[in-house]
Amino acid sequence: MKLPKPTDSELAILQVLWQEGPSTVKVIHEALSKTRDIGYTTALKLMQIMHGKGLLTRERLGKTHVYQPAISQEKTQKQLLNKLMDTAFQGSAMNLIMQALGNQKATSEELTQIKSFIEKLEGGQNENTQ
Repeated sequence: MKLPKPTDSELAILQVLWQEGPSTVKVIHEALSKTRDIGYTTALKLMQIMHGKGLLTRERLGKTHVYQPAISQEKTQKQLLNKLMDTAFQGSAMNLIMQALGNQKATSEELTQIKSFIEKLEGGQNENTQ
């Protein structure tokens, strides 16, 4: 089953839920209002649409609904990255990574993590059997 692709606004809601955990519309609205101009009813409507698309689940607690993501952050990121790589970089992981590293200055800690990751990829299964 193909996961639905979230819009930018839906992704912002998912990011709040991934960070905060299961939340009400009020909590989501307050978090989103810190960085963008969004009305309560707009947030509610978006979350209802997301529920209908299968991006969110909800549980009724008293008079309120508590929403949570139906898909993990990792799966969503992977789906979006694959789509970006296929459309903007003709499927080339190297071009995507080179562009990403060229656009932002990586910290020495990030570069160390990247090098470690590459070494694990080069080492294959040998390092995983320690």
